[in-house]
Amino acid sequence: MHATPFAPGAYAVDTRTGRVGRVSTRAGGTVLLRLPGGGPPWECPAADLRPATAADRLRARVTELNWRSRLP
Repeated sequence: MHATPFAPGAYAVDTRTGRVGRVSTRAGGTVLLRLPGGGPPWECPAADLRPATAADRLRARVTELNWRSRLP
């Protein structure tokens, strides 16, 4: 079994859906991702992840900042 290169807190893209998420945890071949700004986490096989590009990270960061700006 190969270890996934995705550390907790890193952005990754679920290639099955195209969603960008922040790595929460990983166990075996499964990675738990959470949408930037919150939302329910989802599981993704490590084999179906790719590192987020600079554009992916920027898009995710803008989403997160927009979400935070709406908090009371």
